[in-house]
Formats: sequence, structure tokens, C-alpha cells
Amino acid sequence: MGFARHGRGPGRALAAAVAVGTAVLGLPGTAAAAPGDASGAAATVAPRFNLYGVHKRTHVLWEWYHDGPYLGIDAPTPEDRSDLADIITVDNNGNGYGEGAWTLHKNGRLDYAGSVDGRRQTVGPVGKGWNIYAEVLSPGSLGGAKEADLIGRDTAGVLWSYLSHPDGRLTPRMRVGGGWGRYDQLAGQGDLTGDGRPDIVARDRTGVLWLYRGTGDYKAPFASRTRVGGGWNAYDRLLSLGDDDGDGRVDLLARKPTGQLLRYPGTGDAAKPFKPPVAYASGMDRFNLL
Repeated sequence: MGFARHGRGPGRALAAAVAVGTAVLGLPGTAAAAPGDASGAAATVAPRFNLYGVHKRTHVLWEWYHDGPYLGIDAPTPEDRSDLADIITVDNNGNGYGEGAWTLHKNGRLDYAGSVDGRRQTVGPVGKGWNIYAEVLSPGSLGGAKEADLIGRDTAGVLWSYLSHPDGRLTPRMRVGGGWGRYDQLAGQGDLTGDGRPDIVARDRTGVLWLYRGTGDYKAPFASRTRVGGGWNAYDRLLSLGDDDGDGRVDLLARKPTGQLLRYPGTGDAAKPFKPPVAYASGMDRFNLL
């Protein structure tokens, strides 16, 4: 697909480009100098990214794009992409479009490809050893700069953050805190509460979903948790594509083991961040959703 055809997210051309770069720019614990916080305005338009999934039987990569409130689909790539662990799309200029993507491989290699100052630039490998993390995602800009940052929960339950440079390079990691092993899934891409700061949700192992509001301070990026509700263990996958239904608010997707994908529309209200779910797609149990 790509930027030109649908306009949202980097598409396969950008996601595939990360595999051909050559510069090794950092490791999970060490990287380039800090880009600094508040280097520009954080994203003001709710991002809207594409959905990716690797077919469990054929191992090919599928991509779904937004067609109004629905999902359209592009023909899958023929290559075996069973090596993919995640594709993390980012909006670094606040226009709601994806300018770049980190691609995480199961062997721990992290790649980046994206556009810097309006120019397509393939950076290539950012580092190795990222398989120390049970989960990696980008909620958005943690400190108010333009660039979306990364967080990773390691297997010991410690959450770490990385600030990002415009070209995808990352600062040395910073410890957010321990105790995150109580959760089995994290999700979030954008502002769930209407204050302009990126938030995340976390599901604990009893099925309760918790909201962590963003603070805008990269040194302590999340406030104390607040309870969203129980029963979320009915789902085997939680993820966010940002503003999935095009209403300007960030939403949450949840997949049942049967393969039914539901959308929880966002409200922008921290006290009740989601509306009741609506059916979105079926047959998604055939894919490892990225």
C-alpha cells in the first residue's frame, strides 16, 4: 500500500524498508545522546494507523487500512514474515498520518524507516537485544517533543522508556518503574483522556483494565492508575491504532479467541474512557496481530 494510496500509516513499502538499512544506531541499554524534551509541539491530531497481521499458516504479512469507519484490506505480501514480532507506526509531526515505523523482529532486532522533514529516509537497524522485553509499544511523545517515543516491559516486570530522535534513533533507556509484571497486556497510541498527552491501558491477570494517564514529563511519564473495569480477560489481544473510527478520539481494539475483533470507541473522558464495544471484523484469530 503506502503513503500515496491511502494516506494513513507507512504501508508495506515503509515497513519492508527497515530490513535493508545498514547503520547500527543503538542497543536497548545504550544509544545516541538525548534529543531533549519539549523540542516542539506534541501531536494535536489523533493518529490513525493501519493494522498489520502475520497469517499463522502462510506466514505472509497482511495489512488493513481505514475505509471510513471500516477496515479495507490490501493483498498480502508473498514473503514469509514469521520473523516479525511487531510493527510500531508513529506520527511525528502531529498531522494524524504515519511518517515512520519501528519493526521489531523475534530475534531482538529493531529497525526503523521513516520520513524526516518530508524526505523518505531509511535508517535501518536501530539496535539488537530487544527480545529482553515481553512487550514494546509507542504511546506517543512522552515528554512533549514532536517525536513519538517507545516503552518496553521486560520479563522481570520493569517498564522502561526511550526517547526518540527524528530519524528513529533512541536515547539510553530510562526506568519508569517496577511491578508491571502484574499485567499481561499493554495498549495505547495517543490521548485517551482529552488532555493532549498520550496514555496507556494495562490489563491485569484477573482481567481488570487500568488506565495510566500521561503526565507530559518523560522522567515520570504516567500518573497513578485508575480502574476502567473488569471482564477484559474475555479477549486474547488488546491493541490500539489510534483514532480507529475517525471521530477524532483514540479508540481501543479487542479480539476474542473466536476471532471477532471489537472496537471500543474512545470518549476522551478519563472517568469513562470507552463507549460500549461495536463489532468490527471477524476471522482475525487466523493472524498474529501486530
